[in-house]
Amino acid sequence: MPAVRRLYEETKNRARFLLVYVREAHAADEWVMPDNKEGGLHFEQPTSYAARIDAAECCVEELSLDMPTVVDGLDDAVSRKYGAWPDRLYVIGPDGRIAYQGGVGPFGFKPDEVREFLRKTYGF
Repeated sequence: MPAVRRLYEETKNRARFLLVYVREAHAADEWVMPDNKEGGLHFEQPTSYAARIDAAECCVEELSLDMPTVVDGLDDAVSRKYGAWPDRLYVIGPDGRIAYQGGVGPFGFKPDEVREFLRKTYGF
């Protein structure tokens, strides 16, 4: 997430950002990541929307993300529609269409590629 934070800071005056928190990628009751446990980001998969909001707020705070954030519903509609789990980057163009679709994370999660796309396409 540090690379996403840098991208946001560099371009937030020219682009709008929206972080969509989707299903917990490394839930304590599913697939535990040692780094998450050590960092205090250790949640069971939320079973209520309020619990998902709590998890999202903790992640945003722990990762020092100050960009606008929304939370996907328990039906995971946004995640399913955009293939966003566990993480993915998109750029929506001025016409409202997807202009850039990154690969599925973690290996397809490439903020530097988004930066280059914004530079080449929109002159950022």
